[in-house]
Amino acid sequence: MSQVLTGGQGGVVREERLPSAALGAERMVRVYLPASYHAEPTRRYPVLYVHDGQNAFTTAGRDAAFGWGSWELDRIATELAAAGRLREIIMVAVDATEHRYVEYRGFARQYMPEQLAALKRPPPEPGSNARFEAYSRFLREELKPRVDREYRTLSDPAHTGLIGASLGGIVSVSLAWAHPEVFGQAASLSGSFQIEGRWFIERVLKDHSGPPKPIRLYLDSGVVDYSGGDDNRKQTEAVVAELRRLGWRDGRDLLHFVDETPLDDTALKAAGLREDKWSEARRSQHNEFYWRQRVWRALEFLFPPEAPATAKAGAARPRRGRRSASRAKA
Repeated sequence: MSQVLTGGQGGVVREERLPSAALGAERMVRVYLPASYHAEPTRRYPVLYVHDGQNAFTTAGRDAAFGWGSWELDRIATELAAAGRLREIIMVAVDATEHRYVEYRGFARQYMPEQLAALKRPPPEPGSNARFEAYSRFLREELKPRVDREYRTLSDPAHTGLIGASLGGIVSVSLAWAHPEVFGQAASLSGSFQIEGRWFIERVLKDHSGPPKPIRLYLDSGVVDYSGGDDNRKQTEAVVAELRRLGWRDGRDLLHFVDETPLDDTALKAAGLREDKWSEARRSQHNEFYWRQRVWRALEFLFPPEAPATAKAGAARPRRGRRSASRAKA
């Protein structure tokens, strides 16, 4: 891997295109190390794997993701850890490609021939899990072993997580569901659980009859999106309802949040969003800007600090550029 940034404050230290036998192609991977990594040479860290890695860190620039900017996960994680609200973590961000849908959709809907023939717009590679399984093998059998070899990680499932938004949300939950022996944590922001005819809800969750799987799950949504929809609120709530039915417990191994208040121009300006994006931001929470505002909840839930917070009483949260007007669902 090639080093692109050094320093003791926490940051993106490496990015490289890695060859993958599972994918049959190279994949760009970016690595963030926490502030204490080089100063504490015997310490080991949890690892969070991030989908859509091209938009994960501040290195993507202010104009990334069609002007919405990046998630700024490196800044947010560093600030949360410094405030004593987050255990320091390593983050490994994996870029998406032109195969994003079929890699990220998770478990593909299985069609009867007549069902498929009746569709005006069949999905790509209908009924095939091949690219999802290839992506899963890349993460589990190639990338994670390499990260565990090259960095001081806590490699067990309880300290290994996944996070993503939209399609990245459903793939995070699907991968943890399929492989809880590897991934014990997952976060979905505005997850696309409506795809494939709600297959994950109707045939994966509803058909499950065993005990809860040993995974901690964070799920959220806004209430409005660019298509006139609800930022996947209804479908996310359906997932949460099934998880509760199966035995997941709010605040213990499940956290659900609904961001009910799109920001106004004053708040958008304070948050640093480009002015040409304000009109759309008032009407849609399905973008990197809003995920940047909400992601701190996922990080804090999945990786709480090891000890009671050491930050001074009354210390401000890391900058998020928004009001705390939303309500938690847990």
